[in-house]
Amino acid sequence: MQTNFMRGIKAGLLVFLLIAGSKTVFSQDPKFYVFLCFGQSNMEGNARFEPQDTTVDDRFQVMETIDCPNLGRTKGNWYPAVPPLCRCHTGLTPADYFGRTLIASLPKGVRVGVINVSVGGCKIELFDKDNYPAYVATAPGWMLNMIKEYDGNPYARLVEMAKLAQKQGVIKGILLHQGESNTGDSLWPKKVRLVYDNLIRDLGLKPASTPLLAGEMLDSAQGGACASMNKIIARLPATIPNSYVISSEGCTGVRDKLHFTAEGYRKLGKRYAAQMLALLGYAVPRSGSADAGQ
Repeated sequence: MQTNFMRGIKAGLLVFLLIAGSKTVFSQDPKFYVFLCFGQSNMEGNARFEPQDTTVDDRFQVMETIDCPNLGRTKGNWYPAVPPLCRCHTGLTPADYFGRTLIASLPKGVRVGVINVSVGGCKIELFDKDNYPAYVATAPGWMLNMIKEYDGNPYARLVEMAKLAQKQGVIKGILLHQGESNTGDSLWPKKVRLVYDNLIRDLGLKPASTPLLAGEMLDSAQGGACASMNKIIARLPATIPNSYVISSEGCTGVRDKLHFTAEGYRKLGKRYAAQMLALLGYAVPRSGSADAGQ
């Protein structure tokens, strides 16, 4: 009798410790706001970051999506969001000043995390979870090397990392910058809707509380080679109700007429943040409002 009693006590204690331990490891912080970022080279980050970009508040974090020994980062872990925020050797991205602006504007108890899975030069079809193999089969060799860093499936890597993040924080939105490689494709909004709907289902999110923010291409005033795509991007909110277009007006570009300068990325990132802050119910500080709204 005493032996059985003691065994029962030990078994109950073991169950309690397992439950308590799991709550500690997987506790979700409602004040840890997580944002998913995906797209092609402008979301990947094309501009070299500068000294002013290399210090950041620790409340702004990035989840590394591949192993980067050169940065001392391993896949699936959070780090202070010092660029690069995509892969190991990428540049400044709109996500940098998106997160920095949020941190400057949100209550001190709130943290921000970004997860960026992007592939330079890719079409939106690369993120189609069912049909991406057909696209990969036709991709040029230089792009295949980037795709391989995500084990051949960037969409799956984004979902994998997002599920890890959901154990620690709450996904509050999705940032997209893609379209240069789909310029002129009138079906682009529907293709983006497919990716968005899959993310919503695969991550158990609610469309009404998961906005999608999509940035414009380098505009015609900057000589943008894909500026005509902005007319198609403008139709996205008619296809995805909780989506918003982020203007690239006045965001400076580089000579290739495709990518933004570092200052252009900063300005664009602040605009993503201004839109997200409005959706979260916060005002943009007066000091940042001009940059965010220009």
